[in-house]
Amino acid sequence: MSPSEIVTAFIEAIERKDVAAAAAMASPSISYENMPMQPIIGRDAMAATLEMFLGNANEVDWVIVRQHEVGNVVFNERIDRFQIGEGWLELPLAGVFEVDADGLISLWRDYFDLASYQRQLAELTES
Repeated sequence: MSPSEIVTAFIEAIERKDVAAAAAMASPSISYENMPMQPIIGRDAMAATLEMFLGNANEVDWVIVRQHEVGNVVFNERIDRFQIGEGWLELPLAGVFEVDADGLISLWRDYFDLASYQRQLAELTES
């Protein structure tokens, strides 16, 4: 599989909320970086963080607007959508992935507006 195909398969696993399948595509020493926050290092820590992000979502739909591969680096522009209750949290973002020689994702870095995520999450989860 090409790096782009690996990243697409990774995103498809996340959309199915299959964290184990997504984690299997990550290097044991992956650096998962949501740019407004501190990096999360390691496959298990990445999986735990994904479980947290996906936990409230009834459905997950990550729309890849465009994706390009340069060597072992994949860049994509996405709209990460999470159905929470009756509404949708929609987060536009840019992602950068590096795929190592073993075909595993060794770096996952997303750039997004944290305030937008927090505001939408609060609106969807307030009782």
